[in-house]
Amino acid sequence: MSHINVTINARQYRMACEEGQEARLLKLAEDLESRIQSLRGKFGEIGDARLTVMAALTACDELLDAGQRIRNLEQELEALRNVRLAAVDRARATQAAVANALNAAADRIEKTTQVLNRTIGGGVAIG
Repeated sequence: MSHINVTINARQYRMACEEGQEARLLKLAEDLESRIQSLRGKFGEIGDARLTVMAALTACDELLDAGQRIRNLEQELEALRNVRLAAVDRARATQAAVANALNAAADRIEKTTQVLNRTIGGGVAIG
């Protein structure tokens, strides 16, 4: 377990995190600090606790929106997968139909060739 110091709303906090997650925790703290400073710029000094809560609510709002976008994209992806599977099934059916048609045509050609061979072969030779 690692410990790092982060600054949020001009206050230092000692935070624990898993090994290797220090940079991520610092980035999260910087993001929260940036949100607080942005809100302070918009609303002025309305109280540290209030600014911190507003910044947290802003982050939660973005998180909820991102979660909804992810769910929408997952639904779209599932629909596209279903369309792809249907297209694969249609392609296989078309391929089978074409193969059957070609086999049937080959059989008819073979039978016609046999009939022609018997007719020519059974006829009278000229010459």
